[in-house]
Amino acid sequence: MNYAKVVAVLLTIGALSACTVTPQKEQGMLANLVVPTPQVADGRFQLEVAKLTEVITRGEDELDAEAMGQLLYRRGSLYDALGLATLARIDFNRALDYQPRLADAYNYLGIHYTQVGQFDYAYEALDAALELEPEHPYAHLNRGVAGYYDGRFDLALADFERFYNADPDDPYRALWRYLAAVELDGAEQATQQLAAARLATNSDAWAWGIVDLYVGGMSEQEFLQSYATKQLGADETLAERMCEAYFYLGKLQQLQGKWETAAVYFRLALATNVHLFLEHRYAAIEMDASQARATQQAQRK
Repeated sequence: MNYAKVVAVLLTIGALSACTVTPQKEQGMLANLVVPTPQVADGRFQLEVAKLTEVITRGEDELDAEAMGQLLYRRGSLYDALGLATLARIDFNRALDYQPRLADAYNYLGIHYTQVGQFDYAYEALDAALELEPEHPYAHLNRGVAGYYDGRFDLALADFERFYNADPDDPYRALWRYLAAVELDGAEQATQQLAAARLATNSDAWAWGIVDLYVGGMSEQEFLQSYATKQLGADETLAERMCEAYFYLGKLQQLQGKWETAAVYFRLALATNVHLFLEHRYAAIEMDASQARATQQAQRK
């Protein structure tokens, strides 16, 4: 990272809001796209689902409630990873019938209800997860995301703040806090806070490059050509990397009022088929919202 660039952004952040992008430049940004092979459903997950289904079917009258709850939860999490959301929700609800104190099942249900816009149910599920497990590693994030998509940005920011403070070296935590802060405090103040978070960390996690892009320490062309696809982890695929990259590029385009380009990026994030990632879960919502705004923009011309 070029720290000098980030420091300069901190000092001259107000200038960012004056930047405009012409349609020609917007089209040029899409010239550097990396389109990975979509992730294929893991065969091991499918085999495990088949085995679990056999055990669950045979053991309904023999297994105790705790065992059945755990088996149903595990199968639900596998369905979720395979993108079979309805089957996953059925299993999570059944798991809670057997084991009502299963915080992880409530957490998953909160995510699923957020994805379909049933925010009251999402809050109820995520509140239950936190009541059962106050230090749940992801329930604050997921409740914050529910608040964000429900337009309750003050509640979202409170959860994102807590989630960020638990691990300030995690760039995704800084990014979600930023997205909510923009809605409440405006771009200038939120970007200052994001740049300060960047300067405060010594982490070399690749996604801090997204933060560098957001605060003006890197161009989008540089990010796509020389950064986004580099140094993949040993257990990381290009589809996973680009799912994240394209989602946050789409959010950046939204913030700059470039709705048509944003919709393209969210569609690319969806095309990776990385169902487990938060960025894939919400890319469809973002794509639809961006397309709607692009249509409104075109009608006003």
